[in-house]
Amino acid sequence: MRRTPSRRLVAAALLAASVLAPMTPMAATAVPATAVSPTGTAPHDKAGPTSDGLGRELTARLDKTIAEVREQTGIPGVVVGLWMPGKGNYVRATGVADTATGRPMSADTSVRIGSETKTFTVTALLELVDDGRIGLDDPISEYIHGVPNGHRITLRHLAEMRSGLFPYTADPDFTHDLLSNPERTFTPRESLAYGFKHRNTFAPGTQFQYCNSNLVLLGLVIEKVSGHRLADFIHERVLGPAHLHHTLFPKGAEFPAPHPHGYTDQTLSGDTADTTHWNPSWAWAAGAMISNLNDLRRWAPIVATGTLLSPETQRQRLKTLPTGFPGTTYGLGIFKADGWIGHNGSIPGYETVTVYLPSKKATLVIMINTDIPYEGQEPSTVLARAITTIATPDNIYDKDSSISPRP
Repeated sequence: MRRTPSRRLVAAALLAASVLAPMTPMAATAVPATAVSPTGTAPHDKAGPTSDGLGRELTARLDKTIAEVREQTGIPGVVVGLWMPGKGNYVRATGVADTATGRPMSADTSVRIGSETKTFTVTALLELVDDGRIGLDDPISEYIHGVPNGHRITLRHLAEMRSGLFPYTADPDFTHDLLSNPERTFTPRESLAYGFKHRNTFAPGTQFQYCNSNLVLLGLVIEKVSGHRLADFIHERVLGPAHLHHTLFPKGAEFPAPHPHGYTDQTLSGDTADTTHWNPSWAWAAGAMISNLNDLRRWAPIVATGTLLSPETQRQRLKTLPTGFPGTTYGLGIFKADGWIGHNGSIPGYETVTVYLPSKKATLVIMINTDIPYEGQEPSTVLARAITTIATPDNIYDKDSSISPRP
């Protein structure tokens, strides 16, 4: 079955995009799960649990569940890391990184993290708040000219997805232009222009609407106030202090090895395409970054507890508001879902989930190499829900939603 591209395109909206009937899930080559250590290296006994695993019974249940979800949803390759202090750790790489060659997925792989980029961009912004160089309630018009209703839209509105700006990724011309040449480079201003030609969708602060335009604007604010390129500022002020040595903001389509091939059905024909070398510049501050399992594991508690920020600024960040979707609230570039704090990401060919559970000091990271939906749901969400149902039954990721639209 063929399907024309929908407005769920290119990580357009966490909990906010329209969902069309999906294509038949892509078949994944069956490859045995590989056990790996928490550092991402494979132990000698690849069939057994990690040296500090969660025990044979729980490990076996997680192995079985991940295999079932991967087969059910058609995910080619999966990397899962679950760290639960006092109980143990679980790290698995299973499936394939390349459906053409059958190359297995590995736990040391890098992936495009899509909307998880927002956690880095907003952290950088909040560091400028702590520096006293900007205020969250400053209007965007104070920094960037030409924003529709910009004198009433604050930096806080942008970070909490309550600006009312039209999402540029929902514009049909943007969809056509990107998919006609997915290796082209978009400047931030070019991306924003697709959204700015539309009327704003509501008055600032009155509703929640996930919108990548918001984060692109915040990226421009960071550049203007700091005097540095966004990628350089994030590297200096966020990645360096957090000791994230395998996380980067690419200039174009570069992709550090090893990395899996990514697969999407977001094409003009509706056919499945390999997105490995697609240029993520269109997503910029909203979704262009790359990371790996160990860095995301380290990042989850940093962003959830505010290690890089002042206590007061972190309190502001975690003042989440309703999204209109059961069980999920959104703060400043971060969400809460049944106790889990963090963000997910989706960009053509790749999806991730990076969340932290303060009550148990637990961290969950999921990385997959497809964004093709399963029955209208993010495959990464289906996987996260299944894993947390077993591992943290009192805190189930997205438990109240039967359909979880794309981030």
